Amino acid sequence: MVASSNSSSHPLFFILLGIPGLENYQFWIAFPFCVMYIVALTGNITILYIIQTDHTLHEPMYLFLALLGITDLVLSSSTQPKMLAILWFHDHEIEYNACLIQVFFIHAFSSVESGVLMAMALDRYVAICFPLRHSSILTTSVVIKLGAAVMVRGLLWVSPFCFMISRMPFCPNNVIPQSYCEHMAVLKLVCADTRVNRGYGLFVAFSVVGFDIIVISVSYVMILRAVLRLPSGEARLKAFGTCASHVCVILAFYIPALFTFLTHRFGHHVPRVVHIIFANFYLLVPPMLNPIVYGVRTKQIRDRVIRGFRRKKLEPGITVAPGQ
Repeated sequence: MVASSNSSSHPLFFILLGIPGLENYQFWIAFPFCVMYIVALTGNITILYIIQTDHTLHEPMYLFLALLGITDLVLSSSTQPKMLAILWFHDHEIEYNACLIQVFFIHAFSSVESGVLMAMALDRYVAICFPLRHSSILTTSVVIKLGAAVMVRGLLWVSPFCFMISRMPFCPNNVIPQSYCEHMAVLKLVCADTRVNRGYGLFVAFSVVGFDIIVISVSYVMILRAVLRLPSGEARLKAFGTCASHVCVILAFYIPALFTFLTHRFGHHVPRVVHIIFANFYLLVPPMLNPIVYGVRTKQIRDRVIRGFRRKKLEPGITVAPGQ
């Protein structure tokens, strides 16, 4: 079904196939996806609660971690409920406007997550290489401005995607062979010249991700140089362990994201099922891993969680005196 307007025609809804090629296993695949989503929700909400209630954690590192938690909640929640509905209940239809909203949230907050990872790498660089000047360089005002810049960049850079698509005519085919609406997957259904859209997509991807990866790489190279100069072998080992876990989380975000982005444009021989699995991991694995690596492995947050559990466990029961 197609609705017409003065400027374009578009379907009333799209059909999301889920994971083409694994139709017989989609019901069971949804269970680990659901567990990962629950872990992401629980972990990020817990970290946000701890940072919000503990005023000693209102420092640059934890403020960036809070922004990362909010971003992860938006990213995972913008796709996973619909994905589970597709895999479990065969609810394949998604309205046209809902699809464009999903495109906006996925790409805008992917950009925000990339920017937050960059900001956290800068924070670690300043903390390790200039420990005595950390509080004077990264003041609360600077952190707020940097977080706002990352957020505005994501929203402004991605908004033209949805605007340009909304002004273009669509072909009769309204089937998207994925679990969610992604810019390139929707663009392939357009019956018009999409070179401008594709060119703008490449510009955004390489200007955002390219810039962030360069800053992150330089930051960690400088951190590595500083760590190697530490006199204590135990201190070097501890610093290496922390940096390695952070780098693993960064790679878990960028590798599937870049694989998905490049496969849409150049990976015509990549099996579709491999492409779709990577596309799902890119929006689900980082939100699950981030609270574990950045939260549980951070001593202040870990201690706060442990104290909370112990308090609940040791809290005495309420007794009522006779006659009351």
